[in-house]
Amino acid sequence: MAFTAPDFHRIEDASIEISPYIVNTPVFTSRTLNHLTGASLFFKCENLQRAGAFKMRGAAHAMVRLSEAQRAKGVATHSSGNHGQAVAAMAQAMGVPAYIVMPKASAKVKVAAVQHYGGEVIFCENTEASRVATLEKVVAEKGAAFIHPFDDWDIIAGQATCAKELLEEVDVLHAIIAPVGGGGLISGTCLSTKYLSPETEVIGGEPEGADDAHRSLQSKTLCANESTNTICDGLRASLGQKPFSVIQEHLSDLVLVSDQEVTAAMQLIWERMKLVVEPSCAVPLAVVLKDKERFAGKRLGLILTGGNVDVNNLPF
Repeated sequence: MAFTAPDFHRIEDASIEISPYIVNTPVFTSRTLNHLTGASLFFKCENLQRAGAFKMRGAAHAMVRLSEAQRAKGVATHSSGNHGQAVAAMAQAMGVPAYIVMPKASAKVKVAAVQHYGGEVIFCENTEASRVATLEKVVAEKGAAFIHPFDDWDIIAGQATCAKELLEEVDVLHAIIAPVGGGGLISGTCLSTKYLSPETEVIGGEPEGADDAHRSLQSKTLCANESTNTICDGLRASLGQKPFSVIQEHLSDLVLVSDQEVTAAMQLIWERMKLVVEPSCAVPLAVVLKDKERFAGKRLGLILTGGNVDVNNLPF
């Protein structure tokens, strides 16, 4: 496969193209968490992004690059929540139909949010095969354009704008830590960091119960999750081929964290920073807390990926 990852000019263009549709989210710090970890933490708050997650960036970029003829027939995707919400929100802004295939086990709050943005939800079974088959049927029937959740260079360029903003706002970061699911965010983060601050490490965090990226990097062969067992519902998707090609070359490290470690980190963010975050979002802080000695004295950027959580079903 040809390596055609976005260069910096493409990421800059993406930043301009999506600016009418997204928020340049704030960067927060916390004296309490800095003291607790022994590091200086800078949280890029994508939980405050439109549609509640960083996914808005990639969806916006992929959809602005569609032709008018493509958009007229609508857009379709499969998603457990955040990407589906972002596609539905962008479709609403553009005045086009959105067809969102969601597993039956998707969080009710995320299903409701997709519907709030005018997206038509089509349920599928809780398997990757069912997602793909149901989506293919929808695309065939509607003629809609498929907006892939992560394995697409336009999506990756859009997600790369998150780290670009963080690096442009915060001087000197020793590392940026982001969660790893399908890989759109972590690969985009690797690319922006390579172009803007090559001395900064990029570290991925992944749940132990959905560890396909960890296995892929160890084996140097793309592996998939046959099943997952984690509260991080936003990270259950298997790593895509395009993100894998990027992180193989540019990711500094990948750290596995347990659901218990994620829950503890999530509770700290809620209680100490007064921020609503979902479990997947707490993975970067869990990575730091897992090995304080490694990160002591470092300036760290942590991407808080999303805040779409069922407040009636918190893990703590």
